[in-house]
Amino acid sequence: MDVVRDPVTPVGNRNGNVVTIGAYDGVHLGHRALLQLVRARADAMGCGAALVTFDKHPAQVVRPESAPRLLTGLDQKIECLEETGLLDLVCVLTFDDDRRKETAEDFVTEVLVEKLRVRGVVVGADFHFGYQRRGTVAFLEDQGAAHDFAVEAVDLVGTDDDTGAAYSSTLIRGLLMAGDVEAAARLLGRPHEVPGRVVVGDRRGRDLGFPTANVAVPAEMCLPAEGIYAGWFVDESDGVARPAAISLGRRPTFYEHGASAVLLEAHVLDFDGDLYGHAVRVRFTHRLRGEEKFDSPDALVEQIRRDVEATRRLVG
Repeated sequence: MDVVRDPVTPVGNRNGNVVTIGAYDGVHLGHRALLQLVRARADAMGCGAALVTFDKHPAQVVRPESAPRLLTGLDQKIECLEETGLLDLVCVLTFDDDRRKETAEDFVTEVLVEKLRVRGVVVGADFHFGYQRRGTVAFLEDQGAAHDFAVEAVDLVGTDDDTGAAYSSTLIRGLLMAGDVEAAARLLGRPHEVPGRVVVGDRRGRDLGFPTANVAVPAEMCLPAEGIYAGWFVDESDGVARPAAISLGRRPTFYEHGASAVLLEAHVLDFDGDLYGHAVRVRFTHRLRGEEKFDSPDALVEQIRRDVEATRRLVG
Protein backbone atom coordinates (compact mmCIF):
# COMPACT_ATOMS: atom_id res chain seq x y z
CA MET A 1 0.00 0.00 0.00
CA ASP A 2 1.40 3.35 -1.05
CA VAL A 3 0.90 6.46 1.08
CA VAL A 4 1.07 9.85 -0.63
CA ARG A 5 0.81 13.25 1.04
CA ASP A 6 -0.76 16.17 -0.87
CA PRO A 7 0.06 14.91 -4.38
CA VAL A 8 0.86 17.46 -7.08
CA THR A 9 0.78 14.96 -9.96
CA PRO A 10 -1.50 11.99 -10.73
CA VAL A 11 -1.11 9.08 -8.30
CA GLY A 12 -2.34 5.53 -7.97
CA ASN A 13 -3.10 3.01 -10.66
CA ARG A 14 -2.53 4.19 -14.24
CA ASN A 15 -5.87 2.66 -15.17
CA GLY A 16 -7.56 4.87 -12.60
CA ASN A 17 -8.90 4.25 -9.11
CA VAL A 18 -12.06 3.45 -7.23
CA VAL A 19 -11.97 5.92 -4.34
CA THR A 20 -13.54 6.28 -0.94
CA ILE A 21 -13.24 9.44 1.12
CA GLY A 22 -13.38 10.18 4.83
CA ALA A 23 -11.71 10.59 8.20
CA TYR A 24 -11.84 6.81 8.83
CA ASP A 25 -11.12 7.41 12.52
CA GLY A 26 -10.63 4.05 14.20
CA VAL A 27 -10.74 2.00 10.98
CA HIS A 28 -13.51 -0.02 12.65
CA LEU A 29 -15.36 -3.01 11.23
CA GLY A 30 -17.89 -0.79 9.46
CA HIS A 31 -15.05 0.98 7.67
CA ARG A 32 -13.56 -2.36 6.74
CA ALA A 33 -16.82 -3.54 5.19
CA LEU A 34 -16.86 -0.44 2.99
CA LEU A 35 -13.20 -0.94 2.05
CA GLN A 36 -14.00 -4.51 1.00
CA LEU A 37 -16.58 -3.09 -1.40
CA VAL A 38 -14.03 -0.60 -2.76
CA ARG A 39 -11.62 -3.47 -3.34
CA ALA A 40 -14.26 -5.55 -5.11
CA ARG A 41 -15.28 -2.67 -7.39
CA ALA A 42 -11.65 -1.88 -8.20
CA ASP A 43 -10.88 -5.50 -9.07
CA ALA A 44 -13.97 -5.68 -11.30
CA MET A 45 -12.87 -2.54 -13.16
CA GLY A 46 -9.21 -3.52 -13.38
CA CYS A 47 -8.02 -0.44 -11.50
CA GLY A 48 -6.69 0.60 -8.09
CA ALA A 49 -8.42 0.87 -4.71
CA ALA A 50 -7.75 4.19 -2.99
CA LEU A 51 -8.72 6.13 0.12
CA VAL A 52 -8.60 9.90 0.45
CA THR A 53 -8.23 10.94 4.08
CA PHE A 54 -6.82 13.86 6.02
CA ASP A 55 -3.85 14.61 8.26
CA LYS A 56 -6.25 15.64 11.04
CA HIS A 57 -9.95 15.22 11.71
CA PRO A 58 -11.75 17.98 9.74
CA ALA A 59 -13.68 18.94 12.89
CA GLN A 60 -10.40 19.99 14.50
CA VAL A 61 -10.29 22.84 11.97
CA VAL A 62 -13.99 23.47 11.32
CA ARG A 63 -15.22 23.35 14.94
CA PRO A 64 -12.23 22.85 17.25
CA GLU A 65 -14.27 23.58 20.38
CA SER A 66 -16.38 20.45 19.82
CA ALA A 67 -14.07 18.22 17.77
CA PRO A 68 -14.27 14.54 18.81
CA ARG A 69 -11.38 12.85 20.56
CA LEU A 70 -9.52 10.57 18.16
CA LEU A 71 -9.64 6.79 18.18
CA THR A 72 -6.50 6.66 16.03
CA GLY A 73 -3.78 9.16 15.26
CA LEU A 74 -2.65 9.42 11.65
CA ASP A 75 0.23 6.94 11.95
CA GLN A 76 -1.93 4.33 13.65
CA LYS A 77 -4.73 4.88 11.15
CA ILE A 78 -2.36 4.21 8.26
CA GLU A 79 -1.08 1.07 10.01
CA CYS A 80 -4.65 -0.19 10.48
CA LEU A 81 -5.48 0.54 6.85
CA GLU A 82 -2.42 -1.36 5.67
CA GLU A 83 -3.32 -4.32 7.87
CA THR A 84 -6.62 -4.70 6.01
CA GLY A 85 -4.75 -5.54 2.82
CA LEU A 86 -7.58 -3.94 0.85
CA LEU A 87 -6.07 -0.71 -0.47
CA ASP A 88 -3.43 0.12 -3.03
CA LEU A 89 -3.19 3.78 -2.11
CA VAL A 90 -3.89 6.14 0.78
CA CYS A 91 -3.87 9.79 -0.23
CA VAL A 92 -3.42 12.02 2.84
CA LEU A 93 -4.51 15.63 2.35
CA THR A 94 -3.59 18.48 4.65
CA PHE A 95 -6.78 19.78 6.21
CA ASP A 96 -6.26 23.45 6.93
CA ASP A 97 -8.25 26.64 6.47
CA ASP A 98 -7.72 26.56 2.71
CA ARG A 99 -9.03 23.01 2.51
CA ARG A 100 -11.96 23.96 4.73
CA LYS A 101 -12.97 26.66 2.23
CA GLU A 102 -12.50 24.45 -0.83
CA THR A 103 -15.71 23.99 -2.80
CA ALA A 104 -17.09 20.54 -3.52
CA GLU A 105 -16.62 21.22 -7.24
CA ASP A 106 -12.93 22.04 -6.81
CA PHE A 107 -12.37 18.94 -4.66
CA VAL A 108 -13.87 16.69 -7.32
CA THR A 109 -11.92 18.29 -10.15
CA GLU A 110 -8.55 18.78 -8.49
CA VAL A 111 -8.37 15.73 -6.23
CA LEU A 112 -10.59 13.02 -7.67
CA VAL A 113 -10.36 13.70 -11.39
CA GLU A 114 -6.89 15.23 -11.85
CA LYS A 115 -4.86 13.52 -9.11
CA LEU A 116 -6.62 10.16 -8.73
CA ARG A 117 -8.04 9.60 -12.22
CA VAL A 118 -11.21 8.48 -10.52
CA ARG A 119 -13.33 5.75 -12.11
CA GLY A 120 -15.63 5.09 -9.19
CA VAL A 121 -16.50 6.55 -5.79
CA VAL A 122 -17.86 4.52 -2.87
CA VAL A 123 -19.10 6.46 0.17
CA GLY A 124 -21.64 6.25 2.96
CA ALA A 125 -25.19 7.27 2.12
CA ASP A 126 -24.93 10.27 4.48
CA PHE A 127 -21.60 11.47 3.07
CA HIS A 128 -21.00 15.25 2.84
CA PHE A 129 -17.90 17.16 1.81
CA GLY A 130 -16.61 20.52 0.63
CA TYR A 131 -17.24 24.02 1.92
CA GLN A 132 -20.16 24.08 4.35
CA ARG A 133 -20.69 20.37 3.55
CA ARG A 134 -22.48 21.29 0.33
CA GLY A 135 -21.20 18.22 -1.47
CA THR A 136 -23.69 15.35 -1.22
CA VAL A 137 -24.14 11.96 -2.82
CA ALA A 138 -26.54 13.53 -5.34
CA PHE A 139 -23.90 16.13 -6.16
CA LEU A 140 -21.30 13.38 -6.64
CA GLU A 141 -23.65 11.54 -8.98
CA ASP A 142 -24.01 14.69 -11.10
CA GLN A 143 -20.23 15.11 -11.14
CA GLY A 144 -19.82 11.44 -12.03
CA ALA A 145 -22.05 11.91 -15.06
CA ALA A 146 -19.99 14.89 -16.13
CA HIS A 147 -16.57 13.29 -15.53
CA ASP A 148 -17.40 9.67 -16.35
CA PHE A 149 -17.11 7.97 -12.97
CA ALA A 150 -19.58 5.77 -11.11
CA VAL A 151 -20.92 6.60 -7.64
CA GLU A 152 -22.13 4.06 -5.09
CA ALA A 153 -23.71 5.12 -1.79
CA VAL A 154 -23.69 2.52 0.99
CA ASP A 155 -25.91 2.40 4.06
CA LEU A 156 -24.14 2.13 7.42
CA VAL A 157 -23.28 -1.45 8.34
CA GLY A 158 -25.16 -2.82 11.37
CA THR A 159 -23.34 -4.34 14.32
CA ASP A 160 -23.62 -8.05 15.03
CA ASP A 161 -25.85 -7.71 18.09
CA ASP A 162 -29.47 -7.09 19.02
CA THR A 163 -29.23 -3.30 19.42
CA GLY A 164 -29.88 -2.40 15.80
CA ALA A 165 -26.95 0.03 16.00
CA ALA A 166 -24.59 0.70 13.12
CA TYR A 167 -20.82 0.72 13.33
CA SER A 168 -19.64 4.26 13.91
CA SER A 169 -16.70 6.09 15.46
CA THR A 170 -19.18 8.03 17.60
CA LEU A 171 -20.65 4.84 19.04
CA ILE A 172 -17.18 3.51 19.85
CA ARG A 173 -16.20 6.76 21.60
CA GLY A 174 -19.33 6.49 23.71
CA LEU A 175 -18.47 2.94 24.76
CA LEU A 176 -14.95 3.99 25.70
CA MET A 177 -16.18 6.95 27.72
CA ALA A 178 -18.43 4.51 29.58
CA GLY A 179 -15.43 2.27 30.26
CA ASP A 180 -16.72 -0.60 28.13
CA VAL A 181 -13.44 -1.34 26.39
CA GLU A 182 -14.49 -4.89 25.52
CA ALA A 183 -17.56 -3.74 23.57
CA ALA A 184 -15.44 -1.07 21.88
CA ALA A 185 -12.94 -3.74 20.86
CA ARG A 186 -15.71 -5.80 19.26
CA LEU A 187 -16.64 -2.86 17.03
CA LEU A 188 -13.06 -1.89 16.29
CA GLY A 189 -11.99 -5.44 15.57
CA ARG A 190 -9.10 -4.97 18.02
CA PRO A 191 -8.50 -3.49 21.49
CA HIS A 192 -8.41 0.28 21.70
CA GLU A 193 -4.95 1.70 22.24
CA VAL A 194 -3.43 5.13 22.72
CA PRO A 195 0.08 6.35 21.87
CA GLY A 196 2.21 8.33 24.29
CA ARG A 197 5.62 8.89 25.76
CA VAL A 198 6.91 7.78 29.16
CA VAL A 199 7.63 10.78 31.38
CA VAL A 200 9.06 11.20 34.86
CA GLY A 201 6.42 10.90 37.58
CA ASP A 202 6.55 11.16 41.37
CA ARG A 203 7.71 7.52 41.73
CA ARG A 204 4.81 6.82 44.07
CA GLY A 205 4.13 3.46 42.42
CA ARG A 206 7.71 2.35 43.00
CA ASP A 207 7.44 3.37 46.66
CA LEU A 208 4.35 1.14 46.93
CA GLY A 209 6.20 -1.80 45.38
CA PHE A 210 4.52 -1.53 41.97
CA PRO A 211 6.60 0.72 39.69
CA THR A 212 4.63 2.33 36.89
CA ALA A 213 5.38 3.97 33.58
CA ASN A 214 3.69 7.37 33.51
CA VAL A 215 2.48 7.93 29.95
CA ALA A 216 1.79 11.38 28.52
CA VAL A 217 -0.92 10.96 25.88
CA PRO A 218 -1.68 13.57 23.17
CA ALA A 219 -4.65 15.67 24.26
CA GLU A 220 -6.65 14.87 21.11
CA MET A 221 -6.72 11.11 21.78
CA CYS A 222 -9.80 9.36 23.17
CA LEU A 223 -9.15 7.76 26.56
CA PRO A 224 -11.52 5.32 28.27
CA ALA A 225 -13.38 6.28 31.45
CA GLU A 226 -11.27 6.68 34.55
CA GLY A 227 -10.64 3.36 36.23
CA ILE A 228 -8.35 0.34 36.43
CA TYR A 229 -7.80 -1.85 33.38
CA ALA A 230 -5.91 -4.91 32.23
CA GLY A 231 -4.15 -4.64 28.93
CA TRP A 232 -0.88 -4.45 27.09
CA PHE A 233 2.05 -2.07 27.07
CA VAL A 234 3.95 -1.85 23.78
CA ASP A 235 7.38 -0.24 23.75
CA GLU A 236 7.99 1.18 20.26
CA SER A 237 11.75 0.63 20.65
CA ASP A 238 11.41 -3.15 20.53
CA GLY A 239 7.78 -3.68 19.47
CA VAL A 240 7.16 -6.16 22.29
CA ALA A 241 3.68 -6.22 23.84
CA ARG A 242 3.88 -6.84 27.59
CA PRO A 243 0.95 -7.47 29.98
CA ALA A 244 0.17 -4.44 32.13
CA ALA A 245 -2.18 -3.33 34.90
CA ILE A 246 -3.29 0.15 33.89
CA SER A 247 -4.53 2.98 36.09
CA LEU A 248 -6.33 5.90 34.51
CA GLY A 249 -7.41 8.51 37.01
CA ARG A 250 -6.58 11.16 39.60
CA ARG A 251 -5.11 9.22 42.55
CA PRO A 252 -7.83 10.09 45.09
CA THR A 253 -6.04 8.18 47.86
CA PHE A 254 -3.19 10.70 47.76
CA TYR A 255 -5.00 13.85 46.61
CA GLU A 256 -7.98 15.04 48.65
CA HIS A 257 -9.84 16.32 45.61
CA GLY A 258 -8.02 14.23 43.03
CA ALA A 259 -5.08 15.24 40.86
CA SER A 260 -5.70 18.18 38.55
CA ALA A 261 -5.26 16.04 35.43
CA VAL A 262 -6.02 12.45 34.54
CA LEU A 263 -2.90 10.31 34.87
CA LEU A 264 -2.21 7.22 32.77
CA GLU A 265 0.07 4.80 34.60
CA ALA A 266 0.97 1.27 33.55
CA HIS A 267 2.52 -1.35 35.80
CA VAL A 268 4.23 -3.65 33.33
CA LEU A 269 4.21 -7.19 34.69
CA ASP A 270 7.58 -8.85 35.33
CA PHE A 271 9.53 -5.94 33.87
CA ASP A 272 12.02 -3.59 35.51
CA GLY A 273 13.73 -1.82 32.60
CA ASP A 274 14.24 1.89 32.03
CA LEU A 275 11.41 3.30 29.90
CA TYR A 276 11.86 7.03 30.41
CA GLY A 277 11.48 8.94 27.16
CA HIS A 278 10.28 5.89 25.20
CA ALA A 279 7.44 6.16 22.70
CA VAL A 280 4.85 3.57 23.71
CA ARG A 281 1.30 2.40 23.13
CA VAL A 282 -1.10 1.40 25.88
CA ARG A 283 -3.76 -1.12 24.88
CA PHE A 284 -6.94 -1.57 26.95
CA THR A 285 -8.53 -5.03 26.94
CA HIS A 286 -10.55 -5.41 30.19
CA ARG A 287 -11.98 -3.01 32.75
CA LEU A 288 -11.23 -4.30 36.26
CA ARG A 289 -12.95 -1.68 38.39
CA GLY A 290 -13.60 2.00 38.88
CA GLU A 291 -11.12 4.25 40.63
CA GLU A 292 -11.46 4.22 44.41
CA LYS A 293 -10.23 6.21 47.38
CA PHE A 294 -8.65 3.95 50.00
CA ASP A 295 -8.31 4.61 53.72
CA SER A 296 -4.58 3.96 53.67
CA PRO A 297 -1.67 3.22 51.33
CA ASP A 298 -1.60 -0.33 52.70
CA ALA A 299 -5.22 -0.88 51.65
CA LEU A 300 -4.36 0.47 48.21
CA VAL A 301 -1.38 -1.89 47.94
CA GLU A 302 -3.61 -4.87 48.71
CA GLN A 303 -6.02 -3.84 45.96
CA ILE A 304 -3.19 -3.26 43.48
CA ARG A 305 -1.98 -6.77 44.22
CA ARG A 306 -5.43 -8.12 43.37
CA ASP A 307 -5.51 -6.00 40.20
CA VAL A 308 -2.15 -7.40 39.11
CA GLU A 309 -3.35 -10.95 39.75
CA ALA A 310 -6.48 -10.28 37.72
CA THR A 311 -4.39 -8.84 34.91
CA ARG A 312 -2.16 -11.89 34.89
CA ARG A 313 -5.22 -14.15 34.62
CA LEU A 314 -6.79 -12.12 31.81
CA VAL A 315 -3.84 -11.22 29.59
CA GLY A 316 -0.68 -12.62 31.16
